Amino acid sequence: MPTEQATEKARIVEAAHRCLVDSDGVTASVTGILTTAGLSTRAFYRHFESKDGLLLAMFREDADRVTAELRAAAAAAPTPGEALRQLIHGMLRLTAEAPRRRRILVLVSEEAQRARGYAAEHARFRAAQEATIAEILRAGLADGSFPWADPEPDARSIRAALGQAFMEQMLQTAEAGPAEAAEQVTRFAFRALGAEGP
Repeated sequence: MPTEQATEKARIVEAAHRCLVDSDGVTASVTGILTTAGLSTRAFYRHFESKDGLLLAMFREDADRVTAELRAAAAAAPTPGEALRQLIHGMLRLTAEAPRRRRILVLVSEEAQRARGYAAEHARFRAAQEATIAEILRAGLADGSFPWADPEPDARSIRAALGQAFMEQMLQTAEAGPAEAAEQVTRFAFRALGAEGP
């Protein structure tokens, strides 16, 4: 993609984020987004078929970035246990970083969730998380650090616990902060995997 078109697309995406943040994630019109971006309707339709297409592209881009960051952190860890800890802490740390938090709130907003195809994109993100966790659990089963691991079903359970803790942080309904919540999920996972006592 030519640099000019890439810049144009990035301006639309950033304008959409700003408009959704300003409206508390309730709504953002294509006209409002383009006014904020200083671009024409033609520019919008060069990159996106519809506003739903824009919202899904925004979700996919951020989800893929998070997935890549978490996989890299896990891959750099010296042991499966540390890899799982890094993944859990990395996910919950996102809720404590103001700019990332604002972007996430936009991407789980009412407006984003109404987009056609949102459920499938969200399921794709969950599946990517589960695949990463299952890979860590298989390594822990192989080296004996997670002796009770049943990688695929356990990955689903750990991801569900992590997802719940993540949403509690995003909604600010948790009693514990992100770091403490991450340790709670990590301890739960380690106990379930046989890394600690029964």
